[in-house]
Amino acid sequence: MIRRPALFLDRDGIVNVDHGYVHRVDQVQFVDGIFDLCRVAQELGYLPIVVTNQAGIGRGFYSEDDFHSLMRWMKGEFAAREITVADVFFCPDHPEHGIGAYRRRSPMRKPGPGMILAAAAKHDLELAKSVLVGDKATDVAAGAAAGVAYNVLVSTTRPAGLPEGTLVMDGLPSVARWLATLG
Repeated sequence: MIRRPALFLDRDGIVNVDHGYVHRVDQVQFVDGIFDLCRVAQELGYLPIVVTNQAGIGRGFYSEDDFHSLMRWMKGEFAAREITVADVFFCPDHPEHGIGAYRRRSPMRKPGPGMILAAAAKHDLELAKSVLVGDKATDVAAGAAAGVAYNVLVSTTRPAGLPEGTLVMDGLPSVARWLATLG
């Protein structure tokens, strides 16, 4: 079996506009270019997968059921555009602000590579050909730690301390154009 590359996507800030602890359909505003990026990736054989820290669950702002319900709806919005989001991995834990069992350090929480490694194992992914797109330094740090080939930070500036080789692009349309060149 040939291993496939993945397009790993952070959720808040990449898939949807980060309005802070988004957990209801009426809070969702998709980021410009997300559907085109995923369409390009899918056409090139990449498996779109969401990897997202969800400390709002750990903080008690919303439940895991709320999260899963919203993600089912979001996946449906992609499916309506003939895009398959293959899977969603999330980490509800927070080492300082988590409540109860959610108050812990976890290798799943970005910048740890746990979610990416779990996705790679579950879907038999080729990380050395995969792409991660995030809007925070912790996103690209997780990708680098997992061995993802291309880690893209969507930002208008280049913050200090990014992992070596991090690509910085100004928006998802730029990422889609770049990804198309990898063809």
